[in-house]
This record gives sequence, C-alpha cells and structure tokens, in this order.
Amino acid sequence: MILSIILIIVGFFLLIKGADFLVDGSSNIAKKFNIPEIVIGLTIVSIGTSMPELFVSISSAINGYPDMAIGNVIGSSIANLLLILGASAIIKSIKFKRETRLIEIPLCLFVSIIFLTLCNIGQNVTRVDGIILISLFILFILYTIVMSFEAEKFDKEDDASEEKTPTKGPIIKDIIFIILGFIALKFGGDLAVNNTVKIAKILNVSEKIISITILAIGTSLPELVTSVSASIKGESDIAIGNILGSNIFNMLLIIGTSSLIKPIVYNISYNKDMIILIIATALLSLFTILPPKNKMSKANGIIYFVMYVCYMISLFYI
Repeated sequence: MILSIILIIVGFFLLIKGADFLVDGSSNIAKKFNIPEIVIGLTIVSIGTSMPELFVSISSAINGYPDMAIGNVIGSSIANLLLILGASAIIKSIKFKRETRLIEIPLCLFVSIIFLTLCNIGQNVTRVDGIILISLFILFILYTIVMSFEAEKFDKEDDASEEKTPTKGPIIKDIIFIILGFIALKFGGDLAVNNTVKIAKILNVSEKIISITILAIGTSLPELVTSVSASIKGESDIAIGNILGSNIFNMLLIIGTSSLIKPIVYNISYNKDMIILIIATALLSLFTILPPKNKMSKANGIIYFVMYVCYMISLFYI
C-alpha cells in the first residue's frame, strides 16, 4: 500500500505539470493563429484530459465491468461540472463568452439528455447506440471547426473592448509543450487511478462506488488541474471549454467507442446520477443570465462545490 501511495503522489505531480504544459502550449498556439481559445479548450485540451476516462472505460467494457465503464463516465462528468468548474470559479470568476452561453452549454445539456435516453432503451448501450453517439461526436467536431472560423465575428460584441496581443516565438516549442502535456497527463492519470483503485479494493469498496467516486475523480484529475491552472492564468475559455468538451467527449466518444467494441449493460440505478448531471448542466445555463450576468462567479462556484459534497454524501447514505 505504501508503494501505491507513493505512485499516486508521482501521478499527481505529472498531472499538474502536464496541465501546465498543455494550457501554455494550447493558449500560445491559439493566439498565434487567431484561433478562438474556446475551440482549443473544446477539442485539443478536452481530448488530452479525457484520455484517462477513455482508456479506463474501454478496458472496463472489454473486461466485463459495465458498472465501471458507465460509472466512470457519469461520475467524471458530474465531477467536471460540480467539483472542477466549481473550484475553478472559486479561485477566479470565469467569463462566459457568447457562443458558450448560446451554444456550448445547451449542447452539453442536449447530449446528456440523449445519452440518458439511449441508455434506458433496453437498459443497455448497443453497437447501434454506439454508432449514434459516435455520429453525434463527429458532428460536434465539425461544429468546432466551423466555430474556429466564425467565433471571432460571433463574439465581436463581447470582445469589442478587448485587444489581443499575439504571442511571439517558435511554434515548435508550443507543440513540444502540448505533446509533453499529453504524455504527462496520460501517465500521471494512469498512476493515480490504478493505484487508487488498488487501495480501494484492499479496503473492500464496491465496484459502483469505486467507479463513480474514486475512479471518476481520479480520471478527472487532468480536467481539475487543467481548468484550475487555466483559471489562475486568466484563460477562461480554456477553463470552461475543457469542462464542457470533456463532458461531451465522455458521453459521445468514450461510451460510443466502448459500446462499439462491446455492448454495455446499463444499471438503471445510474438514472439518479444522470438526473443530477442534467440538473447541474441546466443550472449552468441559469448562471449565464443571473447576476453577475455572463460570469461564473465565486458564489456560483461555492454552490457547485456544496452540491458535489452533498452528492458524495448521498452515495453513501441514501
């Protein structure tokens, strides 16, 4: 157990450094090519930070642990919103850009509802469902490509008073930072998750509790350190884009890919958790229109964080 604890600490270190490299490299490239940072957050950063969930869910599905495959995705998505976005907002208020308010948040809510619906049809995620989810994922990628060209005009109203200063320096350095960030996040996530699960099994914690708490939080560590790091650096678009993109990727790409490899049996007890995820996403929409308008304030962050603590308590006592 002592060795596992040491490896978890090493994993945390790699996650933190990987997040720093990923945020710095992505942000610099976005500025050099005038690519909206929300697009970088929704794609490159989200894919990188979602890699632990992808590998864990695929492995769980192949090895016949459907609760871990589904629970990891649902638990991670809830942790992304309530814990990670909440913590990021507590550290520093996060500004919602126009396309985030009008498109990305409603899109995340729509994906959550579609995912819940598909899971409850026959109480499993079939290969046909997987094809539907992957198709929606491809449409999402196409949307981000379109937004990379249109977001500047779309956000002109919000950015009229902001003047962006392009960054200088060789792009190869930023690419190396991103690659190193992906590598560190991948190995850091593996170390943290694998050894946390080992400790949990020694303590005789059930598969569902492992998947939706320890495993979910463990695989969400890249999102945590990436979004918090981005928030501290003032990169609001990457902070929130990473969260929304990761949640969309979790449900569409990860479960879609896992179910294509092997159909996944859905435990209806997860409906309660999915409803909490949908409520949390709907609440995020309200945060964009309630005072302070267009911002995820520290007070909003506290509300999210308290909701997550209550959710964790409910798993053990309700």
